[in-house]
Amino acid sequence: MFRGIRPLLRGSTYSGALFAYCGALASLPLLPLAALPAVAWSSVPVGAQFALTALVWSLLIGVIGLARTTRQVLIACARRMLGVPLADLVGERGSPGDKPASSTASGADRWRTPLWLLSHVALGWAGAQLSVLLFIAGLLLPGGWAGIEAGVSVNGWSLRPESGWQSWAAALGCLLLAAALCLAVTSALRWLAPRLLGPSAAERLALAAERERVLAERNRLAHELHDSIGHTLTAATIQAAVAGEVLGTDPVAARAALRSIEESTRAALKDLDYVLGMLREEQAGTAPARTLADLPELLDRLRHAGAVVEPELSGDFTQVQGTLSRAAYRILQEGLTNALRHGAGGPIRVTVTAVPDALELSVVNRSRTGTGTGSGTGAFPTSGHGLPGLTERVRLLHGEIETGPDGPEHWRLAVRLPVRLPA
Repeated sequence: MFRGIRPLLRGSTYSGALFAYCGALASLPLLPLAALPAVAWSSVPVGAQFALTALVWSLLIGVIGLARTTRQVLIACARRMLGVPLADLVGERGSPGDKPASSTASGADRWRTPLWLLSHVALGWAGAQLSVLLFIAGLLLPGGWAGIEAGVSVNGWSLRPESGWQSWAAALGCLLLAAALCLAVTSALRWLAPRLLGPSAAERLALAAERERVLAERNRLAHELHDSIGHTLTAATIQAAVAGEVLGTDPVAARAALRSIEESTRAALKDLDYVLGMLREEQAGTAPARTLADLPELLDRLRHAGAVVEPELSGDFTQVQGTLSRAAYRILQEGLTNALRHGAGGPIRVTVTAVPDALELSVVNRSRTGTGTGSGTGAFPTSGHGLPGLTERVRLLHGEIETGPDGPEHWRLAVRLPVRLPA
């Protein structure tokens, strides 16, 4: 029994009913406009005038429901007042250029919001009138205790309980019916909201595509941040250690290391400013577009960090298209960062070969343990995202990647990227 009346004691039941009643009140300003045709056509019977007014009133309410702003407001109110989880439309919270999901909906889908609005108003009017009548009856029926005769009369049917406990029982029944009516109105709106205000099949596809686009953009920014900032911090850490060791014996070398730290961190700050601007949805500056043309500068920074680099560059890099050239730079940057972090010193061989149909990249360094895991003393901590990120980048470019031991003491990263994507 108590479980049956528990919904009648919840505040959400009455907030949902209030939402319905507010919808009914909001439709009142349209009633004078809807009555104009009936007033102009005064020769018809009263019943026909009433039907005409109701029809025009429904049409005006439906037209308002066609506006996308109306749907946004209704979704927000339904979330708040009904507690129904409803997804946002694409373009409501995105950038101004985003295409709203409602524009991709079919003609039948566009009528779901007007249908919701009409149902909302109809339930609001019916629920408001009946619940108010029942509530007033519940207050007046016990008046028999004070010598006042009270009763309920609807369409010729009347209820006039005798004074005493019968009037109180009738009053309690009216109040319970009013509460049950509020529950019925709220439940009906909660059932209708996902079906009429929730995304349609076409809108769900648009929402999924938008989420995929956002995740892809975040993944790309994560790659940029990992490649650029990770490399800079690794090189700066090594350079700072070198500067600390030679500060007393070789001040010139120490100053050179500090200048290299300053230059590399300034470049990293530009990358970081760009990525943070994208994450905040601000107008970020032009994305740093480092290509194979910037490879000599990258190698120079490594030399300033104390690394011995042996580059072998062949081919015409100016013929490599921009996207492929930028990806190749990031792949080499990540490979060199891993060599600094997990290598055992010694020369790092960097090979870049541009042939007519492919771009071949290779980074070979000495390994601490022969496995390239960098588990030896003083190894840098690893996030585990470097090689998976490289593999994903190469896969998107339809390339091939190989990583693993190269003999008993070396570790090798080899990548082959096609110059022309397969048809």
